[in-house]
Amino acid sequence: MPDEATNETLFERAAELLVVYSFSVAGALLTIVLGFAVAGLAKRWTSRALSRLNHDDRTLNNFLSNLAKYAVLTVFAVAVLAQFGVQTASILAALGAAGLAIGLALQGTLKNIAAGVMLLILRPLRVGEYIDADGVDGTVEEIGLFATRMKTLDGLYRMVPNSELWNVPITNYSRYDVRRNDLVIGIGYDDDISLAEKTLKALAGKDDRVLEDPEPATFVSELGDSAVSVTLRYWTKTADWFATASHLRGEAKRTFDKKGISIPYPQQDLHLVSQPAE
Repeated sequence: MPDEATNETLFERAAELLVVYSFSVAGALLTIVLGFAVAGLAKRWTSRALSRLNHDDRTLNNFLSNLAKYAVLTVFAVAVLAQFGVQTASILAALGAAGLAIGLALQGTLKNIAAGVMLLILRPLRVGEYIDADGVDGTVEEIGLFATRMKTLDGLYRMVPNSELWNVPITNYSRYDVRRNDLVIGIGYDDDISLAEKTLKALAGKDDRVLEDPEPATFVSELGDSAVSVTLRYWTKTADWFATASHLRGEAKRTFDKKGISIPYPQQDLHLVSQPAE
């Protein structure tokens, strides 16, 4: 009889445990399915919200949408462990310690990721723009989470870690539609300054790429050792800046030659002092 009573007690406890864990397993499965569904919705909503922004970027869109997805999955994973009575506090502490160790080991990589996210959010540079970041110059072709791919003026491939772009001043030559240029030409001290200024202003007026507003201006910018520097200051569209500067420089030389305005070489005056022989 005691054996039969013991068997019945064990059977009842096993049945109770089976019922309890069946509900736990069912709840865990339901939580997992719900977690994946909510994570997918979070990813799609985040992607749609970023797509409505004016400066949407595919790399930033994918990164933030996946970040939202895995954040939701992490929350539901903790909830599943709690279904089975697991002490999630200790697990979170262990994950935090592991994350700290991994972060210290990969601090250079994480620094590039953080810099890439900031570059994508603040947008000091965009694909297709020409920039100069403390001597690192080129046309931006791709902004990744780890590095930025660029192409130099002479057609070379350049891969720059994002942390090097984020920690230095960036000069963006393509961001604004118009750009100023100062064309400086040195003339001789015996030449007519007024004639040189009128000639440069006339050349600017003949070029359709030179903007009328602001109006081009000429002035004497420096009295050098060998020449008087006359400056033509004008504005043009950014896309026409290089071609306009090259054209005006050549036209100024040819026109100055026709009008007899010299562009002197650097020169020095040498004074010889003779002494009588003893």
